[in-house]
Order: sequence, then structure tokens, then C-alpha cells
Amino acid sequence: MTRPEPTYTIEQLQNVPPAEVSSFTRDDAVRLGELAVEVIREWGRDLAVDVHIGDELAFRAQLGSTGQGNAEVMQGKILVTKKFGVSSLLARLLKEADPSIADGLDESYKFWGGCVPIFVDGQLAATITTSGEPDVVDHEATAEAVARYLAGR
Repeated sequence: MTRPEPTYTIEQLQNVPPAEVSSFTRDDAVRLGELAVEVIREWGRDLAVDVHIGDELAFRAQLGSTGQGNAEVMQGKILVTKKFGVSSLLARLLKEADPSIADGLDESYKFWGGCVPIFVDGQLAATITTSGEPDVVDHEATAEAVARYLAGR
């Protein structure tokens, strides 16, 4: 059964607590990535997923018809999340409300949903990003993987 496409508001996304953990290792990155793959398969989605620790790729899976083009899009979503410290979907909605927040940023910054930050001791330490579906679907799958990961810690 196909899931309906979700909708989000700035307020709704701002009210989601940040994904804060006491540590985030490569093993954690793999576990989070595996949970994302589980969500993607359960929901019948066509998504690629990357988990980065800092600037280093720690996990990648390209499911369905995804490939290198998705990897490049994910890099742009990560730039946005690192720049603003929030999910790339929230950044997109904030940019729609105030386009000036993107002043000075080039086209490598992708203001599309799908990237969620992971914080350690209040610092952005890692990201999980998906690409392949409409950006609200990318975000929904990423957020679900993070929720499952946090619930299992």
C-alpha cells in the first residue's frame, strides 16, 4: 500500500526535538543506515540513503532506481543542514518564507527535504540523508529512521 505524501509546516518541524545522542560512532552510522533501509523497504520507497559523520561517508545504500545522481543531490542537502543546523526540509520552508537566508549561497546548496542532523553534546556531528522521492517523502523516511534509531538506544 502506498503511503500518502506528507505535508509539513515550519512550526511542526521546529517543534521536533533535535536528534541528540551522547556519542555517534561508525557502528551507530551503520545501524541508523540499516534502519533507514528497513523503512524504505517497508514503505516501498525508491530512495538512496547516506549517513555521514562529519564530512566522511560512513554508510551508503542505493535502493531501487537510485544512483550517483542521488548521491550528488544528497551532498547538496547536507550542505544546507550543516549551514543552518536544521533538517533540510525545515531550511527549505524557512527559505520559502524568507528567501534572503540563501543570499550568497551557490547552486550546490540543495534546499530540498531529506537530510536530518544528529547532534552530540549540542554539536552537529552527523547527518542522515535520503534522495529519490519528492522531498517531503525523503524527509518522512529519514525522520522515521532517526526516530527508530533513538527509540532503540
